[in-house]
Amino acid sequence: MKPSDRYAFVSKLLAWATSLSRLAIWIAGGLTLASAIYISADVITRKFFSFSLGGSDELSGYAFAISISWALSFATLQRANIRIDALYQLMPVRISALLDWIALVCLGVFIVFLTYYAGDVAALSWANNSTANTILATPLWIPQYLWVAGLAWLCVVLALMLLRSSIALVTGDLETVREICGIRSTKEEADEEALAGERMVLGDSK
Repeated sequence: MKPSDRYAFVSKLLAWATSLSRLAIWIAGGLTLASAIYISADVITRKFFSFSLGGSDELSGYAFAISISWALSFATLQRANIRIDALYQLMPVRISALLDWIALVCLGVFIVFLTYYAGDVAALSWANNSTANTILATPLWIPQYLWVAGLAWLCVVLALMLLRSSIALVTGDLETVREICGIRSTKEEADEEALAGERMVLGDSK
């Protein structure tokens, strides 16, 4: 396999991961919406019918944790994570690219450790058959493993991002490094907002 073919293969893997992460964020959003609807229904039944559906606070907590963990991969791919860029903007392009790569490595190391210890928590709940101290008595390993799965997928995505950005850094493709792990510029954010506004206007005109 030629080096260019390897680069293309890694890029395809990253594109595939992006598609799956986009699907995951839609599912995570649906889970959050379902949680909000359930809470609203619980409030209404308490107010007007004097009974509770029960478990809305517990289930919404699980939904929030699971949704966040599965949404992190797409947020990272879209470079939506916040970084302090006061000095970053003044750096030469090559130094900025190196800092982008180092930031991605640091993020990857942190998430791997977080996933490892989160997995330990879920495994302990499984081994002890732990349940929530609530009326529902939910087996804790169920929401915990769903939460850990989202973090594990983020590890996979970060590994692909790091692999592709490392190849780009070594070959001098600094633009690709910036596109994968750089800080989004003000122009990029403005263009995205303008595109979103255009879609809203076109949608309203139909």
